[in-house]
Amino acid sequence: MIFQKSLLQEIGIYQYGLIDTKQIIFSGEVRRLCEGNVCRNYGTTWACPPAIGTFDECKEKSLEYDMALVFNAKYNLEDSFDYEGMLFGHKEFKKVCDNLASLVKEKLTDYLLLSNEGCIRCSNCTYPHYPCRFPEKLFPSVEGFGIRIDALAKSANIKYINGENTVTYFGLLLY
Repeated sequence: MIFQKSLLQEIGIYQYGLIDTKQIIFSGEVRRLCEGNVCRNYGTTWACPPAIGTFDECKEKSLEYDMALVFNAKYNLEDSFDYEGMLFGHKEFKKVCDNLASLVKEKLTDYLLLSNEGCIRCSNCTYPHYPCRFPEKLFPSVEGFGIRIDALAKSANIKYINGENTVTYFGLLLY
């Protein structure tokens, strides 16, 4: 097995589960939230719609793979209004995704890594005027692909909510 629990924990993954990609629930409603610019990333980054393709294209691209590693990381907050703590967790989760990408590129020849929300690698994204500066480090948005993260967590038998005064971020490695 290419995913050793100790290695995954070492790179910052809190929980994970393996699923068949046929278990992924795609939702036009989730994608419409992106298109409604709920998170303010729509049309601003190569990691989010419309840059990542249409809902149908994202679904088709995901289903080209057989298996998926659903993973998360949990970060403690001072309280439920700790916005700075949430931003810190988001930034740290992007590092977890970088670590996972480094780990799997040695073991897999074909994979797609999706991360939560948009990309925060550059202070100003080149979208839509110039190509991405770091396409090999671009992890498209799970939500942008129209994937229901709550259902994804359930399919992988991991928790969607991990306790009071915590924030949990999710990623998906398709292979």
